Amino acid sequence: MEKLMYLVWLDPPSTRADVSAALGATGARLLDLDPLCLTLDIWDTESDIPPPVPTPAGETPLHGVVSLWVDSIEQRVPFEAVLSATATRVAGYSVVESLYRDYGGNRWSSQRDWPDGQRSPGVLTVALLQQPPNQTSEEWMARWHTRISPITEAIQPRCRYVRNAVFRPVTDDGPPLQGIVEEAWPSLQHVTDPMLFYCADGDPAQMNAHVTTMLDEITAFVDLSTLRSATMSEWILKS
Repeated sequence: MEKLMYLVWLDPPSTRADVSAALGATGARLLDLDPLCLTLDIWDTESDIPPPVPTPAGETPLHGVVSLWVDSIEQRVPFEAVLSATATRVAGYSVVESLYRDYGGNRWSSQRDWPDGQRSPGVLTVALLQQPPNQTSEEWMARWHTRISPITEAIQPRCRYVRNAVFRPVTDDGPPLQGIVEEAWPSLQHVTDPMLFYCADGDPAQMNAHVTTMLDEITAFVDLSTLRSATMSEWILKS
């Protein structure tokens, strides 16, 4: 089984409502092709809050992420045709998924009890990661897995955390990514309120300490000028 992830951008003027309508219809067409599994992350009205790292001025935000599982990479062609019929830009990657935390794995959420095709509760943040040139792949991956993951798990209210390490690109029009991260949060407020986002329990000193820890770890891991993030809704269409 192979997991493929496609970043999609629609026309730059597209609103969140436009994106929701277009990618919702696209999801139905992708399901008709009978992938083994299919999930859509959509930049829609239900996730309309600023991302942790704002999109640079003049740059079109990421509009969607399509994750599909197929038996072999050769089966991707019809799926890419559907995506290209909707999006103005599609960037595809073959990835290795590592599910660090799933729904119900900690105190921030219960086990998934909603059906395929229904929006997941809360909100999703998607981060696109590029490896700094001064780190080897081994150093970078070790920091991601042995430092970033457990530290952020301890100081943030994260319901689900999916690490997708890029194995290789499968399209030509994509940024040079080494990782795609999907993080689910209990509510929009947990992302926008620093007290909630950093598990500070109303204590400014604790919040500042957690912010400092986060900044130290993230800036040692990625160049913030290359980091891109988006707030989205998660739709598990076929699990």
